[in-house]
Amino acid sequence: MTAHAPEPTPVVPPMPERNPKALRAAIAQHTPQLLPDFDDHWKWAVADAYDISTVPAFMARWWGEYAIARDPKLDAHMADLHHRAAEATDLAEAKALLEEASHLRYEAQRLEPGL
Repeated sequence: MTAHAPEPTPVVPPMPERNPKALRAAIAQHTPQLLPDFDDHWKWAVADAYDISTVPAFMARWWGEYAIARDPKLDAHMADLHHRAAEATDLAEAKALLEEASHLRYEAQRLEPGL
């Protein structure tokens, strides 16, 4: 019997500079599945609205989305928390699972560029 080498741990890409152009480039390179929603949201919330005052809220949302999606383990953990909360029959359990997901999302949004 031959031993198999363990699968290499995926490298989590660093957070980009905190601006829409850098974030879009990082999404396109590392999490392209998010790109259509990112572009649609940008068009709706900023470009078509002709309102740059919405950029901070837009960035906060997508900063967190990218921070989670770029890390396969964290992304899977978040999906598991949401799935378990949706399936929970105990309200306290569902609430605890969603609070954990909320805490992780909050922490992801606080990441600094380069981390």
